[in-house]
Amino acid sequence: MARVQAIAVELGYTADPIARALASGRTGSVAIVGSLRDMWQQQLAVMLSTGLRERGLSATIADVAASPEREHAVLRALAAQRIDAIVTLPVDPSAAYWAEVPSDVRVVSIGDALTERPDAGCVLFDNDSGVGAALAHLADLGHRSVAVIAPSLPTTPGRPAEILARSHGELLGVRVTVASCPASVSDAAAMLTPLLSSADRPTALFCLSDSIAFGAYRAARDLGLAIPGELSILGYDDSELASLVHPQLSTFGWDEQAIVDAAVASIDAAEAGVVPGGAELVQGESAGAGPVQAESGGAGQVRPVVFRPELIVRASTAAPGRA
Repeated sequence: MARVQAIAVELGYTADPIARALASGRTGSVAIVGSLRDMWQQQLAVMLSTGLRERGLSATIADVAASPEREHAVLRALAAQRIDAIVTLPVDPSAAYWAEVPSDVRVVSIGDALTERPDAGCVLFDNDSGVGAALAHLADLGHRSVAVIAPSLPTTPGRPAEILARSHGELLGVRVTVASCPASVSDAAAMLTPLLSSADRPTALFCLSDSIAFGAYRAARDLGLAIPGELSILGYDDSELASLVHPQLSTFGWDEQAIVDAAVASIDAAEAGVVPGGAELVQGESAGAGPVQAESGGAGQVRPVVFRPELIVRASTAAPGRA
C-alpha cells in the first residue's frame, strides 16, 4: 500500500472527488447553519469551517438570519443536495422541521439539543450555570430589576436560557423580564430604545449575545444613560470587541476551540456508527479544558459534551444608581 501511495505521489495523482463520492456514497461536504449577524456565531462558523477543512471536509456556511422560517427553508434546500452532515447553531431547537432532515445526513447541534432529532450529536451549553452566575452577579451588586434580552424572535418557542432566567430570578429575589430582539447591533439598539426610555426601565440588562449588548450600548448612549452608573450591561459571548468598547463589557467566556473540536469529533463519531447518549461536563477556559474529544459512554455511545461558561467581570456592571 505504501508503494502504491508513493507512485501516486510521484505521478501527481489526485482522487476524483465525484468518483470517490459515487464509490463511498459520501461527498465530504458539511453545511454550517447559523445566524451570521451575531458576531459570536459568525466567528464560530469560520472556526468550524477551518476545523472541517483540516479533517479533509469541505464546508458551506448558510445564514438563517435568526428566523425559524428561514432555518426551515435552508434545511429543505440542503435536503435536496448531496451533503454528508449539518452542524447547526439552531434558532428553534424544538421545531418539528428538524425531523425532516434525511436520516442519512448526520446532524450536530451546538448550544441546544434538538428535541425532534434525538439521534443528533450535541455540543451543549450549561445555561443553568451561566444564567445563574449572571443573575447572581447582578443581584450581589444590588440590582432587583433585570431585563434578559434573548437573540430570538417572538415567534420562537421559549429557549432554555430564557426559562432558566425567570426561575433563577425568583430564587434571588430579582424581578426578571424577558424580551427578544435580533442579534445585530443596529436592530438591537432600535428595539431596546423603548425599553430603556420607559419610566420603570430595568437597572441592568443581561444580553444573551454580545452583539445585543453592543446594541444596548448604542441605545443607552443615544438616551444619555451612563454605563454602568445608570445602566449595567452584561453580555454572554466574550466576543473580540468586548474588551475594546468603553467601558469594557462584562460577559462570559467560552472555549470556542474546544467547542469546535467537540462538534467535529461528533461528526467523526457518527461516521463510525456511534450514537449519542449521556453527558460530559467541561469547564470553561479558566479550568484548562483544552481541546475536547467526545468520549465513549460505553457500548457504542458517545457522551455529548456540555460546556460551562466563565464569568468575566469588567467595567460595564456596577451597583445601581452609582454616580
